[in-house]
Amino acid sequence: MESISGMQGATLGGIVAWIVIASHLNVTRKLRSFLQPWVSHHVVTGTPLILRIQKYQHRFLDALFSGLSCVVSVPFYTGFLPLLFWSGHGRLARQMTLLMASCDYVGNCIKDVVSAPRPSSPPVRRITATKDEEDNALEYGLPSSHTLNTVCLFGYLLHYVLSYPQYEDASMKFLGLAIVCCLVGLIGIGRIYLGMHSVIDVICGLAMGLVILAFWLTVHEYVDMFVVSGQNVTSFWTALSFLLLFAYPTPELPTPSFEYHTAFDGVAFGIVAGIQQTYHQFHHESVPRIFTPQLTFPTFVGRVLIGIPTILVVKFCSKALAKWILPVVSNTLGISIKSTSYVPNLNSKAKKSDDVRQTGYIQKLFFLSQQGSFDVDTGIRFIQYAGLAWSVVDLVPSLFTLASL
Repeated sequence: MESISGMQGATLGGIVAWIVIASHLNVTRKLRSFLQPWVSHHVVTGTPLILRIQKYQHRFLDALFSGLSCVVSVPFYTGFLPLLFWSGHGRLARQMTLLMASCDYVGNCIKDVVSAPRPSSPPVRRITATKDEEDNALEYGLPSSHTLNTVCLFGYLLHYVLSYPQYEDASMKFLGLAIVCCLVGLIGIGRIYLGMHSVIDVICGLAMGLVILAFWLTVHEYVDMFVVSGQNVTSFWTALSFLLLFAYPTPELPTPSFEYHTAFDGVAFGIVAGIQQTYHQFHHESVPRIFTPQLTFPTFVGRVLIGIPTILVVKFCSKALAKWILPVVSNTLGISIKSTSYVPNLNSKAKKSDDVRQTGYIQKLFFLSQQGSFDVDTGIRFIQYAGLAWSVVDLVPSLFTLASL
């Protein structure tokens, strides 16, 4: 017990130490001054290749690559990960959620550290077929998050499938690897074709994805064991989630990347907290899986029809509750707050975000009012997605039990 608590304390202490050191040494600006010119040069020199690829413009290719881009988008995760939990593949769902949260954090940190531009449009033709793609275009370029996430998502899915004895033969491994490589290649080419990324962005995303996947395959069993049966899990993850909101680099200019990190941070916390409470009820290894007599496909459809509306309602209610509670708590504690979008009428004397966009790690951590105000939208977004994730693994399975599903 003491050794586990010591490791948890050392982990959290290491993050705090990094925040202090990074702020004191101004690590983000130094790394940016070193990396940004080199990356920007490659983005500019890679533009002719993008234009050559876009000469093959066709409506079919527009639709194909735009559709493939949705495979690793936020709406995709919102639908895909809950279905894994409700289909009986809880272990896979837990690992995929935490892996994607890790990919989002690492990828977006590097984006905002480097703050490298996307290919210039014009001359590059940029296709943003969905609102999600329009938001993605507001982020910095390197690395390509779609490429990074595709490598990790489908790489881990392949690892999971091949762990079954019936898929261990060489032909199945080769087929699975070929399919994953094809998907990763299509996503990477698609990001260039759509004008969203340069070649250097895609190459960096591929390399980072392979590194993260290799690391995750080394530690995923230990992480899952800790989540389902560890000690002080919820309290540790609460502190970890809080620190990760502040152990995040400040970009050269504001982007949506931190918002995505906040959402995934909330999702990871909600999943871990919910699993800790309900693992032995709903998520142990003996639960029925889809396409078995205990969980037929019609029953699974019934689960989806109940589950999806429920988590959307919880997401809405969590957001509304947070919008009401957080400003009250902040004002009670004397914390200066602002809201960029969720509470537009919030009465605050905060400076504009553009005036404090280079606030250091320590200032963000301790909410020093003289350096600017805490953006209450961060807390609202975190609670919103934590509530959604909790409902996926706790509330909705309870409803399934009541409905005999």
